Amino acid sequence: MVSLSNPNSKAILLLEDGTVFEGNSFGAKGQKCGEVVFNTSMTGYQEILTDPSYNEQIITMTYPLIGNYGTNSADTESRKVFAAGFIVKENCPYPSNWRSKMSLGEYLRKNNVIGLEGIDTRKLVKHIRTQGAMRGIISSAGLNINKLREKLQRYPGLVGRDIVKDVTSDKPYKWDKPVIDVLAPESQITNHKSQFNVVAFDFGMKHNILRLLCSHGCRVKVVPAYTSAKEVLRLKPDGVFLSNGPGDPAAVSYAIETIRNLLGKVPIFGICLGHQLLGLALGGKTYKLKFGHRGANHPVKNLLTGKVEITSQNHGFCVDINSLKGRGIEVTHVNLNDNTNEGFRSKKLSAFSVQYHPEASPGPHDSQYLFNDFIKLMSR
Repeated sequence: MVSLSNPNSKAILLLEDGTVFEGNSFGAKGQKCGEVVFNTSMTGYQEILTDPSYNEQIITMTYPLIGNYGTNSADTESRKVFAAGFIVKENCPYPSNWRSKMSLGEYLRKNNVIGLEGIDTRKLVKHIRTQGAMRGIISSAGLNINKLREKLQRYPGLVGRDIVKDVTSDKPYKWDKPVIDVLAPESQITNHKSQFNVVAFDFGMKHNILRLLCSHGCRVKVVPAYTSAKEVLRLKPDGVFLSNGPGDPAAVSYAIETIRNLLGKVPIFGICLGHQLLGLALGGKTYKLKFGHRGANHPVKNLLTGKVEITSQNHGFCVDINSLKGRGIEVTHVNLNDNTNEGFRSKKLSAFSVQYHPEASPGPHDSQYLFNDFIKLMSR
């Protein structure tokens, strides 16, 4: 594979423990700090880059060849690229796909995201798995280690910080676009009629969540993360949705208080950060995982059916399910890799949530039944 990266245009990654990885630059020029994480997906890099949950994170792809089908306008999951940096073993400069509009490198340049290729990504991922996710700085403009170290030391990391405020919408808006079959763009893959009013909190919302809510018969009103319970109830929703998003859930105290004030008054469905915030609102605790779960191939067991689902995941924090004991909470899903909590529900309060992403994009569609479960909950 011939690379468009200039072999004389170096780029490096410096980790907070002093480890350095040097490779070639592709994408934008500059320097950026963030938490260094890895994703095990083989495809879906454009959806990953535009997932707001990756705000302030430098993503390493474990699959060695990335970019072979290019990028396009349809595969974005939000208004822009939120990733702080992108690291691959080998970038494909000449994509081949009928939907492609530009290469991955061009896409990163257009969106001012620094790319690094040519490093031993297996070594980097093994280091993160052993030592844990850590702060890092990626640079394609200025390779002086001492100066980069000084800049990295000033970066506070994610723990204890509210970064939802940096990704949420500025004002409420309506969403009325259902799921569209990309092979037949004019055909909507839904027969559901709009019958439920849903207020969806945008903590870092992915578009495919909104598409699926719409396709399942919901009239969706998206509201900013800081919206109060009083404002939500004034909209007379049939249900409330809590979206995914970035960072430490415990730091988003205003959202936790709002959810607590909504519990028992309206059916609630949460995904990812929304799941963590619901757990905190119920009186539980969260903790940071060593290196998180990120990819489109994580096995999760549904304890209600006994079935195993292959899921799409992107999170670095987790609900401590033991902290919810004695609160009327039923565990519904568990991660088969490490036995961490992946879902729970409160029948009494008509609330449920999952840690993973049933809307996928990218990823398998094993868990889309959860949107039907939300519809059934609102139908009672």
